[in-house]
Amino acid sequence: MKRLILVLFASVFALTACGTTSAVTTLSAPDFAKKISDSSVTLIDVRTPAEFASGHIAGATNIDFESGNFPNEIKKLDMTKTYAVYCRSGNRSAQATALMAKDGFKSIFNLNGGIINWQSAGNTLVNN
Repeated sequence: MKRLILVLFASVFALTACGTTSAVTTLSAPDFAKKISDSSVTLIDVRTPAEFASGHIAGATNIDFESGNFPNEIKKLDMTKTYAVYCRSGNRSAQATALMAKDGFKSIFNLNGGIINWQSAGNTLVNN
């Protein structure tokens, strides 16, 4: 019985910890750049307002994942649209996209490695 419980726990952990849902696709910086060139894609920066002000991808909207209000803010979005989400390193955006998928969003793209990889790939940031 103890072994069965351990196997069940490990299975549940593996299924939930893997991180990829069918609604979320993680993209490299070049693929993310292609995706956001589509005008129907909404670009969301989930970093803090201070991070956003220091430089962000052109066209991004800032919805701070750490604000405590993120779940309420994403509920205002149209779940039928396509979203491209990023942060500094990919950690917060992975958490944000997982939450969005759980809430019913169907088409979400996450920038692998965040703006660190974005800039390493030669892409720029804006400060407007």
